[in-house]
Amino acid sequence: MTMTFINLPVRDLTTAAEFYQALGFTSDQAEPGGDSMVLTISDSTRLVLHLRSGFESYTGVAATDTETSREVVVGLSAQSREQVDELVDKATVAGGQPLGPGTANGPMYMRGFRDLDGHQWSFLHLAG
Repeated sequence: MTMTFINLPVRDLTTAAEFYQALGFTSDQAEPGGDSMVLTISDSTRLVLHLRSGFESYTGVAATDTETSREVVVGLSAQSREQVDELVDKATVAGGQPLGPGTANGPMYMRGFRDLDGHQWSFLHLAG
């Protein structure tokens, strides 16, 4: 089985972990320890949060300034249009920035947000 690991730099592990746990991501760690924390998104996908300095040490370059640029948009599937809206609404309540209403393009429905550190995410549902 192929596993996917999404690695992101964050300013504060505790607040970032709380944000993602509000979306339903889980962790075996009671609280962050050290410079990184792993959260489970699904059986095959993990989110690895790193303090910015640790991320930069790991990659060997400066982390992207999310105020002025995007390096990646993380897209995750949802089981329904309603779940897309529910997840983005949870992100907004937890302090994320919604990126407008959902959009439909044929069988795809998508809606996005930015997390507490400015990383852009979208949830999407493909009907059919």
